[in-house]
Amino acid sequence: MEWNPETLQFLSQCFLHTLSPAPEPRRLAESSLSKAADTPNYGLAVLRLVSEPSVDEQIRQAASVNFKNHLRARWAPASPDESNPVIPDPEKAEIKALIPNVRLREEDEELFEMNYVEFIRRDIEGSDLDTRRRIACELLKGIATNYKQQDKDCAIYLVVSLATKKAGGSLVSTDLVDVQSFFASVIVPELKGQDVNGFPMLKAGALKFFTMFRNQISKDVTVQIFRDLVRFLVAESNVVHSYAASCIEKLLLVKDEGEDLESEENQYIMKCIMRVLGVAEISSEVAGTCISGLTSILMEVCKNPKNPIFNHYLFESVAILVRRTCERDPSLISAFEAGLFPSLQLILANDVTEFFPYAFQLLAQLVELNRPPIPPSYMQIFEILLSPESWKKASNVPALVRLLQAFLQKAPHELLQEGRLIKVLEIFNTLISSPSTAEQGFYVLNTVIESLEYDVIEPNIRNIWAILFGQLQKWRAVKFLKSFLILMSLFVVKHGSMKLVDSMNSVQANIFSVIVKQFWIPNLKLITGAIELKLTAVASTRLICFIGESPALLDAANVELWGKMLDSIVTLLSRPEQDRVEEEQEMPDIAENVGYTATFVRLYNAGKKEEDPLKDIKDPKEVLVASLARLSSQSPGRYPQIINQYLDPANQAALLQLCNTYNCQIV
Repeated sequence: MEWNPETLQFLSQCFLHTLSPAPEPRRLAESSLSKAADTPNYGLAVLRLVSEPSVDEQIRQAASVNFKNHLRARWAPASPDESNPVIPDPEKAEIKALIPNVRLREEDEELFEMNYVEFIRRDIEGSDLDTRRRIACELLKGIATNYKQQDKDCAIYLVVSLATKKAGGSLVSTDLVDVQSFFASVIVPELKGQDVNGFPMLKAGALKFFTMFRNQISKDVTVQIFRDLVRFLVAESNVVHSYAASCIEKLLLVKDEGEDLESEENQYIMKCIMRVLGVAEISSEVAGTCISGLTSILMEVCKNPKNPIFNHYLFESVAILVRRTCERDPSLISAFEAGLFPSLQLILANDVTEFFPYAFQLLAQLVELNRPPIPPSYMQIFEILLSPESWKKASNVPALVRLLQAFLQKAPHELLQEGRLIKVLEIFNTLISSPSTAEQGFYVLNTVIESLEYDVIEPNIRNIWAILFGQLQKWRAVKFLKSFLILMSLFVVKHGSMKLVDSMNSVQANIFSVIVKQFWIPNLKLITGAIELKLTAVASTRLICFIGESPALLDAANVELWGKMLDSIVTLLSRPEQDRVEEEQEMPDIAENVGYTATFVRLYNAGKKEEDPLKDIKDPKEVLVASLARLSSQSPGRYPQIINQYLDPANQAALLQLCNTYNCQIV
């Protein structure tokens, strides 16, 4: 079959008709191609069509599949009885000559040396799926088992490219070679070679193979080679030491020692360091060396932050080192403070705004690790924290709130000095006034309520309620209402329901009953989260069951409120979350975000531990029925009637089931 315009036209029409939904044209086209396949140079002609850019892509794809199948069937006979004629050697040679694209080109080597970030992006992160090299690999599937590769890199690349994926996305198998044998004969010698800088593209290919097929390499073999991998972290080639870092990161299910080695703002190296610090058993001496190395890098990147991914992994590495080391040995906290404070102070003093959220989160982590009283060195930071200027940038707010909560919990007595409590409440007022930061405002106020004695906050509590009531009149978003309900519940369990009722009514007579009717009862069912659910359920139970604490709802005039509150409590405790919660989509405040590009990024390893204000209470359902049984025993016959009148029938049945479960009776 000669290659000419007529052949191109014939093959194009045939492959086009093979894609036809009509059976007859498709059958005729497949028959024509089957007959043509027996003619000399058919495979060569199809390959030329595939390489022809003027041909429609769908036709070329159909031709690629046909070419692959043609080679698979005719490159070498599967058995002596094979009826298909074998492709002659001269045609094989021409086909080989037309598929050079799988081999490295000069531009590939130039990209490897001159722009390693782009090379990695194309290669390891899979963005070159449509490049000539990968297309050539697809065409080679038919001849891969018979065509002896002269170039090791070509062979490695081919095996990696032909790997197949299982559900979940890991490259785990190939029918091209036996992975274990190929790994032992081709990959291991490259990884164990003493010169980590020799033949860098071949080393990179070997590292990529190990990363891709790591799940097929036995644990014993992996452990033996792990130390060899670490050597490549100091390779001169940016690609090689990046691939080594990526490979080590993926292999860290097998714990082993890693080395903290610097590569100029290389995100793969830093992510690897973070993973190693997360699993390695680090002694106090080694921890000191690690924090010294990390802070020296931090001081350097503070001069010109330019790689946000690298910087994030750097701060995560610091956070995980602080957490794992200081939780195990609190005596090291002061040494870590001495190592970190110069860097953190440099960030704040030089206005490195990109790092402010990270710095505040690390400071919060250190404050939380301290035992009261906290060192005087933190009080300078406390003053910066209380400055209104610090709160003007929205991306700083979550981290500042986290740091402020840490100070409130660890230094409550210092809060009473120099008018600091007033400044904290001013911050709360600012945050609560904006829909985008209102939730953060509640976090601050919750910590004030939980950390300070009532006589300390009493002079300000009337003003606090007045601010919140004013916000309720402006907007009633679900998130705000839930936060308000959690705050009131926390107040009840920390300071008692009578103080809640009296302090609210000091703002406006009988406003507490209005709040219960309009906000507490309707929104109780919307509460989510195990700690929040327990808190609000127990607080609500105390409002309706504790005579000494909350006579307001036990008054005869408030029978309806009592019944409806109980109905809401039973709904909260007995129904699945998906049956009771209808979360509304909140409208973002566009005006507040105009011109703002920076965002808050949470440090996972410096995360705040959730505190349970009711650690001694395990089951809020038992608290409810036990409290109802105790209350009803003081007025037999009264409460069953109220329950029958105000509880939904399904909730009546659920309450009866709870009483039976906990062996309690409402009389």
